[in-house]
Amino acid sequence: MDRTPGRGRELTVGELAERSGVPTSTLRFYERQGLIQSRRTAGNQRRYTRDTLRRVAFVRVSQRVGIPLARIREALALLPEERTPTREDWARVSLSWREDLNSRIRQLERLRDDLTDCIGCGCLSLQRCALANPYDRLGQEGPGPRRLLTP
Repeated sequence: MDRTPGRGRELTVGELAERSGVPTSTLRFYERQGLIQSRRTAGNQRRYTRDTLRRVAFVRVSQRVGIPLARIREALALLPEERTPTREDWARVSLSWREDLNSRIRQLERLRDDLTDCIGCGCLSLQRCALANPYDRLGQEGPGPRRLLTP
């Protein structure tokens, strides 16, 4: 750990990897993608502030629910770089994602609840397809599972 005054709360890439559960190669990837940042020591070693742990956790959880890295980067850009983000800063990020997350939740619920029925994909393989989508009429609305893609 760097013992320079004011830097005692910094983590090496190995320490960040161990505490976050993310391989060092992934941390370097996140850094290249602009999701996290480090400073370099005189010996060119990476040093991360402790609040980077929260950013990494945010990236991991967001990725796990299918949010693209570009969208994650946009959200992280709302956080201050010059200081540790506060609860209010994170609340601002949360508020900016609220509708997108609610929409994803609704879509996941529809997938869960409707997948055993006709989804309008055009396969006409389920017995119910002939009733719900006769002659693949939903195909005229466009490609894909029409009954799952529409709000």
